[in-house]
Amino acid sequence: MEFASYWHKTAPSFALGCPDPVHGHFDVAIIGAGFTGLSAARSLAKAGVSVAVLEADHVGAGASGRNGGHLNNGLAHGYASAKAQLGETRAHALYKAYDHSIDVIEDIVKTEGIQCDFRRAGKLKLASKASHVEGMKANFELLHKEVDPETRWLNRSDLTSQVGSDGFHGAILFEKSAMIHMGRYVTGLATAAQRHGAKIWERAPVTARVKTQTGWRLATSRGDLTADRIIAATGAYSGQVKTAPLGYFRKRIIPVGSFIIATRPLSDAETEMAMPGNRTCVTSLNIGNYFRLSPDNRLIFGGRARFSADSNQQSDAKSGAILRQSLAQIFPQLSKIDIDYCWGGLVGMSKDRFPRAGEADGMLYGMGYSGHGAQFATLLGQMLANKALGIQEETPLDGLTWPTVPALSGRPWFLPLVGLWFGLKDRLS
Repeated sequence: MEFASYWHKTAPSFALGCPDPVHGHFDVAIIGAGFTGLSAARSLAKAGVSVAVLEADHVGAGASGRNGGHLNNGLAHGYASAKAQLGETRAHALYKAYDHSIDVIEDIVKTEGIQCDFRRAGKLKLASKASHVEGMKANFELLHKEVDPETRWLNRSDLTSQVGSDGFHGAILFEKSAMIHMGRYVTGLATAAQRHGAKIWERAPVTARVKTQTGWRLATSRGDLTADRIIAATGAYSGQVKTAPLGYFRKRIIPVGSFIIATRPLSDAETEMAMPGNRTCVTSLNIGNYFRLSPDNRLIFGGRARFSADSNQQSDAKSGAILRQSLAQIFPQLSKIDIDYCWGGLVGMSKDRFPRAGEADGMLYGMGYSGHGAQFATLLGQMLANKALGIQEETPLDGLTWPTVPALSGRPWFLPLVGLWFGLKDRLS
């Protein structure tokens, strides 16, 4: 078993990064080479703007290369809950933006010729308990009526053709959802951005941000550059160092570990027994799981596993053992299967689990996807590019305040307590 992301290990690395020291003046400098930053860079470069991307590690090193590979439409919340928190107009617009985000990715993949196994698979939100069915049906009826008629309710008997497990009691099927090879997509997106004129420096962590008369100077371990505007696209990794020049986000972004395992490739018979519907799947528990088949028929199986802000081999190994137990409970026929990859990464959570975008502390920013950003980040990158270009464009995140999280200053010491609370809710639900 390798303690490495399956997406990283099975995709070509980005080989076009700038070998020279960081230098020059740019219209826009972007911090972070994940989906958000690279999408913004591509859009800006296509518009003829000089743009630099500064990445502390390698392209896609963060959440963009460490997720479950789902492009799910819909919101992380139930639609009724989103309406209650955001109001009907904003909740409707945000739901539609998530739909549109998948269309945007599909268009980029086709336009740029990115070979990343994009497929409209559909997503199943699976009821893990019989007691969850009534609430999920009510949510389905509301969203089907008001915002997404391309959804269907599946009864328990309908699931036999979809998932090879008798542990679920019904499901909402979201027809628009898709899946993709995340490593190949992020490398392809970086290659496209550079082809259109963006400069990308890898292993160039930003160590200082200084205001100048006309813009900003960014210092990195590989040299300095200046820029008129800055876009911060660093998500959960924004405040990992106390002296980081992105301190505004330390009290707003909660970094939470998310962990994933990938089995050996399944045989055709095993595939048919486990995932006959070949869709993306997510369970209804607060501490639940998500899973799908990879392009080479591995079962990619993830979840929170442990409420931790650590992602290293020791932490990933502990979480991988928990995930293996969960996999065996859902798919007992695969309980002895070999696990080839085990990895983790940090998810950037906002307090209310809605994403944020705007301008603060002299920077444009987009982050806080809360585990639901693999699809939305590409669209939000385009929106940030438009803001940098001065294009007046209304977005569903405009004017959404972003309060600080009490007692948070980078490292979320309270995560184990949150895990206990959600575990109790799951037991009592």
